[in-house]
Amino acid sequence: MKPTFLLGLLIVFSLSITSAIGQQTGYVPNHYDKKEYKIPMRDGIHLHTIVYIPKDQGKKYPILMQRTPYSAGPYGEGSFRPTIGPSPSLMEDGYIIVYQDVRGRWMSEGQYDNMRPTLSTRDKKSKAIDESTDTYDTIEWLLKNLKNHNERVGMWGISYPGFYSAAALPFAHPNLKAVSPQAPIGDFYFDDFHHNGAYFLSYWLATTVFGYQKEGPTDEPWYQMVDPGTRDGYQFFMDMGSLKNADNYYGPDNFFWQQLKENPDYNAFWQERSIIPHLKEVTPAVMTVGGWFDAEDLYGPLTIYKTIEKNNPATYNTLVMGPWSHGDWSAEPGPQVVSSMYFGDSLSTWYQKEVEFRFFDHFLKGAGDGKTDLPEAYLFDTGTNEWKTFDQWPPADAKTISMYVHADGKLKTEKPDSFGYQEFVSDPQKPVPYTQDIKLNFTPRKYMADDQRFAARRPDVLVFETDILEEDITLAGEIKAKLKVSTSETDADWIVKLIDVFPGNTPNHDYVQEGMDMGNYHLKVRSEAMRGRYRESLSEPKPFVPNEVTDVAFRLQDVLHTFKKGHKIQIQIQSTWFPLIDRNPQKYLENIFKAEETDFVRATHRVYHSISHPTSLEVQVLE
Repeated sequence: MKPTFLLGLLIVFSLSITSAIGQQTGYVPNHYDKKEYKIPMRDGIHLHTIVYIPKDQGKKYPILMQRTPYSAGPYGEGSFRPTIGPSPSLMEDGYIIVYQDVRGRWMSEGQYDNMRPTLSTRDKKSKAIDESTDTYDTIEWLLKNLKNHNERVGMWGISYPGFYSAAALPFAHPNLKAVSPQAPIGDFYFDDFHHNGAYFLSYWLATTVFGYQKEGPTDEPWYQMVDPGTRDGYQFFMDMGSLKNADNYYGPDNFFWQQLKENPDYNAFWQERSIIPHLKEVTPAVMTVGGWFDAEDLYGPLTIYKTIEKNNPATYNTLVMGPWSHGDWSAEPGPQVVSSMYFGDSLSTWYQKEVEFRFFDHFLKGAGDGKTDLPEAYLFDTGTNEWKTFDQWPPADAKTISMYVHADGKLKTEKPDSFGYQEFVSDPQKPVPYTQDIKLNFTPRKYMADDQRFAARRPDVLVFETDILEEDITLAGEIKAKLKVSTSETDADWIVKLIDVFPGNTPNHDYVQEGMDMGNYHLKVRSEAMRGRYRESLSEPKPFVPNEVTDVAFRLQDVLHTFKKGHKIQIQIQSTWFPLIDRNPQKYLENIFKAEETDFVRATHRVYHSISHPTSLEVQVLE
């Protein structure tokens, strides 16, 4: 893979270079002037900043800014982005649009740090920096040096730029009035590179992007992507073997790979990089946006919204969750489709005009008093294909119930009334694939809504499902897996998937993937992994006692989904999910990243469904 091709991937991946494709070509140079600045930070480092200023100088405009590690370019006089800002409607309404390369990236000076730790205190005389101080210093400079602004500043960003938006909230500049973290990373141990301690191997190729320091400002990629030599990701990673063999591709100069290897547990290194504990005394208005089928950052938006809501009850704080994969809302494809699931037409344009536009317009141009007429939560029901509004999230009137697995493969609200378990053999040499597609992703996406029939038919995947539903059931809120399990070895991963099983006579629509049929489609509504060693503590791993019944409980991310009459609710439980996550040797080791080939062993796993050891999924239901 060439670096130039990688840059194209990053444009799609982050959606930070353009927010709509092609339709507004020529608009920006005709309506905006472009300036580039080296803005000094408090420690003397200069950050490269590109400013698009409306040509009509007879008005005052708000400043709307994005900070990004994915290039603020294009660079140079006469080089313009085809579109600027979060959406065409905001671009055309008139804002001073600012893009900035964060510290250590592209044309900015300094050293790069993934999820740079946030300072817990501020001293104006100190030269200590974090992403909040860099944002503060940038805003201060812009207010003093730009003309024709109205003294109000907003921020937005998708994915990593979403994190930088959230990172501006602690000790925010007083003129920062509105912030929209979109698909934001909240914590690298739960977003992107890990899920509950399980390393997301599917992001391995992206390690290149985040792992190399550059020597100085540059407008060209300074990293060379790994060429896997195949599109078959399953085979590529099986041939690679133990993660220690990845050292053949990433050497000591890839600092991020070294950090991943040396910090398998949720230790101080990861904890200090989480933005979540710092979301206190938030003063700007916040609108957090995410997608129900976002494979990269689903933990981030939900947790950031809930944390701000808990810690800052007086702050304007709202949540938008649509039927999107990563960043889909910033472009308009027409039909909104994820895998073979069709959710409707022009959903992104509706969001851009009716939600995002109103948020920024109110706080950056309007009264700014919080009376936006927007709900607390705008959420899409992925089972009925309808937008719904809520006064709080999770809903106050949602009832918590448990669905229990039973010996006959049934899923019921009644507890089991007898002793029993189901078992399967988990073989690291033949792990369960996470998709039936032959692919090798830069980052995975469509699997979030993929048909799961292929997995249900494997002997190492346990399946439990309800009878055919006689009425609609809407799950709205949080989900928690409560497993009672054992293993013949000393370690194991546990993956739980919540599935909507469609009726056999479900008709196809125009966007069904080739070779797929919607009859009996097994829609993966939600899924999550837990590395079993972290069942009691993410920072202090613990082996299993062989054949001892053990509690393994973990949260799946929130959901708003109606299981319709005639459908079935299904749960799948398995212990491998390859190569989405790395293989667990199943023999306890201090550090799986350093496992030998001989450490990988077969194990017999049991899931219990008995009076004394009931396995269940705890969900919230709207009545």
